[in-house]
Amino acid sequence: MKFSRKQLLKLGLLLSGVLVAKGKIPAAIAKQVTPLISWQDGEVKSTLVDFITRVTNPNSPDFVPVAERIVVFDNDGTLWSEYPMYFQFFFVSDRIKALAPEHPEWQDTEPFRSILASDWETVSQSGTEGLLELLMATHAGMTTDEFNAAVKEWITTARHPKTNRLYTEMVFQPMLELLSYLNQHDFKTYIVSGGGIEFMRVWAESVYQVPPEQVIGSSIKTQFELRNGEPTLVRLAEIEFIDDKENKPVAIHKFIGRRPIMAFGNSDGDLQMLQWTTAGAGPRLGVIIHHTDSIREAAYDRESHVGRLDQALEEAPKNNWVIVDMQRDWRVIHPWEL
Repeated sequence: MKFSRKQLLKLGLLLSGVLVAKGKIPAAIAKQVTPLISWQDGEVKSTLVDFITRVTNPNSPDFVPVAERIVVFDNDGTLWSEYPMYFQFFFVSDRIKALAPEHPEWQDTEPFRSILASDWETVSQSGTEGLLELLMATHAGMTTDEFNAAVKEWITTARHPKTNRLYTEMVFQPMLELLSYLNQHDFKTYIVSGGGIEFMRVWAESVYQVPPEQVIGSSIKTQFELRNGEPTLVRLAEIEFIDDKENKPVAIHKFIGRRPIMAFGNSDGDLQMLQWTTAGAGPRLGVIIHHTDSIREAAYDRESHVGRLDQALEEAPKNNWVIVDMQRDWRVIHPWEL
């Protein structure tokens, strides 16, 4: 019986750990099959597999104890798409459009005006700080439970403007496989993102198998209140922390307490996280996801208004960081391509 290339790829994905996270295949069996099946064979895949093998082999001079196997991942542009703008902006923009009739002044005030006009390039230029300001304008005063419910409703119904896919379908299949492969080998995976921590925590476990306590992100302040006699946490209109650039290693130190041995990013916002991770003693690996596929995803780097990759791209060769060329190194990009 002959199988097509696509059928073989699907079969390989089942055996390589996609179903391990769901308890369908024992991890002991999955470890024996070819890993990272949707990654093209080549130097990048070999480097990843070799590093993971070396640090988990008790007989290897590079062996790393389980407790120290910490891996950090940026989210936007690293684990899922971020084009034409960061997906959390779409969440906020839907809220702004719903509230616009109550705020006529938004028609002449940036960045509200650009959101109402669907001018995503201008909106994205406001960056993480602009996103948090919009979150405060549209979600401050809500309890954390109310906010979580709003995110859950949006993430299960809203669709990407270009692909008409759910945003949770815009994840990168090769990275899902990598997360699963790392989990099989007793790594602890963390998300360290400029996106909102409460936004990501709602769905990160179901999508990435990363529990909420292993998600680090930007935040606005919350405070404890009794509402109608019930204890609640209320979101305030004040920025608490922006988890981007030099603040990423600070947050890792504060919330994890160990220096990671692997770090994955895609932009200059991840530069300091990559630098700090790979500067430690012992085996280290830094990886950059380079968006080079204009057909299946998007192609951008140095001059982009979103996910700008310039200085980190220059630093990569000097620090022996791996550059993943999305077009060259990935057989498929999104799960629906299977």
